[in-house]
Amino acid sequence: MQVLQAGQHKLILLELEPELVANIAKQAGFEIKLKDSQRSITLDLTAAGRQAPLLLFDAADPANLGWFSRCQFYIDGRSGGVMQTPISLANKRDRGGKAQLNSVRVNIAKELPASFRLPGKQPLTEQVLYALLFNFLNALMKTGVAVCGGTAVQALAGRTEGIGPRN
Repeated sequence: MQVLQAGQHKLILLELEPELVANIAKQAGFEIKLKDSQRSITLDLTAAGRQAPLLLFDAADPANLGWFSRCQFYIDGRSGGVMQTPISLANKRDRGGKAQLNSVRVNIAKELPASFRLPGKQPLTEQVLYALLFNFLNALMKTGVAVCGGTAVQALAGRTEGIGPRN
């Protein structure tokens, strides 16, 4: 981890090891395509042998209340940001534009404001991020991740169809 000064702004630069990130995704049960850039790492994740969709569900739907109550991670449905983390998520889509039920794209930011803290005011280090990523990927496979508001990220599990008449 480095601290960079850019004018009056201080940034934390995480020095993430792509091989370790790929290993974490494999341990969580995903097939992975990784792209490492200067400012972020992008992971295309697929749970190939999985019969059920990834546990990404709509937090606003009352039918998903059981999932929501045991949820550890929440995604801002407008931006795809995993709340209070440097991770963001997006749906992967097939050629017809439909969200793939067993695939997502995860982006990990390497540059963060120096004031960035995890919940509980815990500072972020590479080791903490690796643990956070492992827990997040396990949540997608086993316990559930809630999508809160917005339409940029589409729920994959639970009741996913809209309520009301269709046109």
